[in-house]
Amino acid sequence: MAEALSWVSQEQTLVLSGELDRETLLPLWQQREALLADKNTIDVSQLQRVDSSGLALLLHLREQRHQQGGELKISGATERLQTLVTLYNLQALISFETAS
Repeated sequence: MAEALSWVSQEQTLVLSGELDRETLLPLWQQREALLADKNTIDVSQLQRVDSSGLALLLHLREQRHQQGGELKISGATERLQTLVTLYNLQALISFETAS
């Protein structure tokens, strides 16, 4: 059974934790507009697992913000998430902000 997805709002960042997969992403999807209204970054460093559905959601959220004239950064990507992006050849569509 998948670990529940949870999130915490920290200033302009939405911090995700748990698992972001097809079993857990529905609450985030349903609340995405309110949760991301004043955010410019999604921190994924506390996610234990992201599947292709979770990656698709992250891509969608970035693209939606881009179409609205803004930018939504994704920070804290694990090596596993970066590998998933590479396997799907999505490096041109999604890049990750690295920790400073």
